[in-house]
Amino acid sequence: MTPVDDVVLNFSPGSLMLLNGILAVVMFSIAIDLVPEDFKRLARGPKPVLVGLVSQFLLLPALTFGLVLLTTPQPSIALGLMLVAACPGGNISNFITHRAGGNAALSVSLTAFSTVGAIFLTPFNIAFWGSLYEPTREILRATSVDPVSVAITVGFMLVLPLVLGITLNIRRPDITAKLRTPLQWVSMGIFIAFVLLAIAANWSYFLTYAGLVAVLVLLHNGLALGGGFALATLAGLSPFDRRAITIETGIQNSGLGLVLIFGFFHGLGGMAVVAAFWGIWHILSGIVLAKFMSRTEAAR
Repeated sequence: MTPVDDVVLNFSPGSLMLLNGILAVVMFSIAIDLVPEDFKRLARGPKPVLVGLVSQFLLLPALTFGLVLLTTPQPSIALGLMLVAACPGGNISNFITHRAGGNAALSVSLTAFSTVGAIFLTPFNIAFWGSLYEPTREILRATSVDPVSVAITVGFMLVLPLVLGITLNIRRPDITAKLRTPLQWVSMGIFIAFVLLAIAANWSYFLTYAGLVAVLVLLHNGLALGGGFALATLAGLSPFDRRAITIETGIQNSGLGLVLIFGFFHGLGGMAVVAAFWGIWHILSGIVLAKFMSRTEAAR
């Protein structure tokens, strides 16, 4: 069996462009829910947003590093976990937060803020945490990842559709009202279908290596959800806000992770399998958690 660190998955340049387009549509579907007043309101009461961003960009990467030190997985798998932890929240977190009876407005705003922050914080976290662990530091050296190039990619792919969506919502709210629900469902469905097709195209690799990452991804996702819940509880946030931050921390934009893996790490096997497995698992864990949370109404 070829070592997972030496495997390169099948992913054409055309597929990468398609994934970029899908993620742009996903971000646009989030943005048409936002207006400038959302940001002003949060500026007047910023504590939940700050706690959410700390959970997303500081706590989760630190917990991930601890998991890597404890389990010492293959270097490409370790870097895949770090990269997923460095990504902003995924769009499905807004849907799951709503289903869980949490603060969906906070979830949408956290996704927006973390997406903007990801321009700087995603490449920083990849470089910082990856360089602290010798095996992953060697991968970063070999691939010569430029944080500025990563920042430009994240900016164009995520922030541009975010700005366009907010602008459309301000100028033509009648159009966004019609687009909102169908576009969110369609974008989510297209993304899930894309991940499944990517897995199908590399089925033999996933059958061979998924077992190496399955337990780690489950532990990683559990740490993310538990860490978000613990930090929000320690910060004294209401159960309504706590549900949003828990889910926002545990639902990662693994699609962005795949783009970065194929764009900058040449489809390195362990990294790609981690991101793809995350892309499926966090949906399942999020839906189950939402079902459990929704049994009781959250105090505000």
